[in-house]
Amino acid sequence: MQKNLKKSPLSPPSFVWTKGNVKEGKMNEWIIPIQEAVEIEPEDAWDVVMFGIPLSRSSISVSGASEFPDAFRRGWKGFSTYNLDEEIDLEELKVLDAGNVEMHFTDISLSHSNIARSMETLTNQFPHSMITAIGGDHSITAMVVKGIKNAGKNETIGILQLDTHFDLRDLKDHGPTNGTPIRNLIESGIIEGTNVHNIGLHGFFNGKGLVEAAEVYGVNYTTIRKAREQGVVNAVKESLEILGDKVDRIHLTVDMDVLDIAYAPGVPASTPGGMTTDELFQAVFAAGLHEKVKSMDIVCLDPTKDHPSQPTVKAGIHVFLSFLSGYAKRKNNRGSLE
Repeated sequence: MQKNLKKSPLSPPSFVWTKGNVKEGKMNEWIIPIQEAVEIEPEDAWDVVMFGIPLSRSSISVSGASEFPDAFRRGWKGFSTYNLDEEIDLEELKVLDAGNVEMHFTDISLSHSNIARSMETLTNQFPHSMITAIGGDHSITAMVVKGIKNAGKNETIGILQLDTHFDLRDLKDHGPTNGTPIRNLIESGIIEGTNVHNIGLHGFFNGKGLVEAAEVYGVNYTTIRKAREQGVVNAVKESLEILGDKVDRIHLTVDMDVLDIAYAPGVPASTPGGMTTDELFQAVFAAGLHEKVKSMDIVCLDPTKDHPSQPTVKAGIHVFLSFLSGYAKRKNNRGSLE
């Protein structure tokens, strides 16, 4: 397995938990690092493959989101694999930690290329697995989705975006930053703007020009106020239903700045008026249930800005587990990802 992954710029995770003799149903005992997975399971047996993307030099604001992949791993010990609300034990899922994408110190273009190559390799090597990327800033989403497209499956791709921002800034002015991933994907022909659904925008954090860009590209968007009027989960389900009728696969991107600043102090662009953690957890659970959602990412979480008790890091881990809870329920109901 590691031999095949050497074709991509992926390195084993730099932080690995030591397994105890007594299994306690903890998250840190459940996820298998690539170093320990060589002889454990054939490649088609992994339900979930996660990997880290420690990049934030491409942010338009100062960000330490590159530190999240390791902070994410270090936080596992505080979580059980059992979801009390849904009565689901995630231990039934086999989860592989494929490590981190190698980043160049200064060359953002090369780092972006490494992300796309890594996602292409993982998509081809684990075609039946749920691939989950732990960012990193939001620029990584464009590269992750390009990697899916480069895998050559000739699939149409839709995007469900949970975000406070459109991420449709002009590439001519900003380049491939965390403010441009959706426009990047549209203008490069990877996706159609009409196959993007953004839920969570609110307040005074998107200029009128970005609204006009969304209209030009046909991007579908639901403000948090409108989503709450119909119920956030209902809004997510409606978007997934529309996308499911139009595309072959859906990528979920979760920008943690969709959360209200009170719930997510460790986010570079956090704002008042966003989602509650409970709304976000329910939203990603609903996404995990949908049969065409086959990959996801979590981005823009900066552990260096977080409160000492790490509420934002813990919320990011909870997002990951909530999404996988939906996926586990989907597998139980239908037998497989395909």
